[in-house]
Formats: sequence, structure tokens, C-alpha cells
Amino acid sequence: MTLSFTALLIAACLAAIHLFVSRMRILRGVPRSRWLSAAGGAAVAYIFLHLLPDLAAAHRRAGVESETVYFVIALVGLVAFYGVERRVRLARAPAGHAGADDSAAGVFWLHAGSLTLYNLIIGYLLLHREEAGLASLLLYGSAMGLHFLSNDYGMQLDHPQAYNRTARWILAAAILLGWLAGRLIEVPRPIVDGLFAFLAGGVVLNVMKEELPEERKSRFNAFLLGVVAYGALLLVLG
Repeated sequence: MTLSFTALLIAACLAAIHLFVSRMRILRGVPRSRWLSAAGGAAVAYIFLHLLPDLAAAHRRAGVESETVYFVIALVGLVAFYGVERRVRLARAPAGHAGADDSAAGVFWLHAGSLTLYNLIIGYLLLHREEAGLASLLLYGSAMGLHFLSNDYGMQLDHPQAYNRTARWILAAAILLGWLAGRLIEVPRPIVDGLFAFLAGGVVLNVMKEELPEERKSRFNAFLLGVVAYGALLLVLG
């Protein structure tokens, strides 16, 4: 089985998470499911123990003068998704609240559009990773799959009807289109590193915005277990 075909299978699995996460009863309820908190912890561990160290060394491979540029791009990714999330929260404010408005449909499309771009990048990077080989592909795919469990569940809470009716199909298609773009288009290595950096910032923000709200009653112990377990796996394989 070629890596390209394996990447397609992983893309299909990631797409399936978008399509079926709303049916996973084990994830529902408050306090927040331990599985969601553990999945978020694993995704964060992947960013800090695998992806960011690779980016720190990427400038030497790509001929970029300093690695700082990649951390700037990661910061841009974090700030960009924070901006989207802030806009979503303001739109969900109670009627009469200073931040409330009547642009729910526009906010939904902003939210869905930003995550569609996110998924296109994730799908593309299935075929263009920091490290070649099956192990790297499986680590990346599993980390993104765990991240999608948490992120999609949160989006379903933000837009319950629109997510099931529209967003899940768009997000699933975006993963597959990203994989197809990876098959057909090859961009220079510094741009690939920049996409990974942008993704790193986005993942950190999107995980933490699901874990921190008080009303979610997140499980710190489960989050910590996810960090430790996946982190240990990365260290052993690294």
C-alpha cells in the first residue's frame, strides 16, 4: 500500500469524523466528556512535542534565515482563529447584551469558512509532512482525528442545526479536496513549513477554546492523561 493511498484512507476517516461525530453519544453531556478532553490533550502534545520542534529546525532544511518566521506564522494562526471565535461568541450573546447582534447566519459562514480553510490545509499536509514515512503520517493523522472530535463537537454546540444540515458535509469534503490538492499541486518547502506553522497556532487555540469555558466543565485529569499518553508515544517514537 502506497503512502498516497494510506493518506487517502486517513482523509476518508477524518471526513467520517465530521459526518458522524453528532451521533457519538459517548461524547455528549456536561460535564464535558473525558474522551473529548483527552483528545484535546493529545492534539496539543503533538503540536508541542512533534510539530513545533520540527519547525524550529525547518529553516536549515529550507534555507530560511531564521526559524522565527515560522513562530510568527504560528502566532498569526492562533490570532486569526481567536478572532473568529470571538466573533462567534459575540453573536451568541443573549439578546440585549452589548455584544449581541442578529447576524447569526453570517457568523456561521465565517466560522464554517475558517474551518474549511483549516481542513483544506490539514488534507493537503497529509501528503506533504515535515518527516517522510508511514509513522509520521499515522501520528499526524491520528492527532488530527482526535482534534476533530473535540473541534467538531464544539462547532455542533455553536451551530446545532446548521452544523448537521450543512457544515459537516462541507468540512468532510474539504479534507478530501485538500488531499486531492496535495496529489496534484506541490508547493515550495518553505510554504509547506508555513502551512504547518499556521496549523500549529490554529490547533492550540481551537483546543483550548473548547477546554477553558466554565460552562463546559472540562476534565483536566483527562486532558492531562491525553497529553502524557500521546506525548510519551511521540517521545518513544522520536
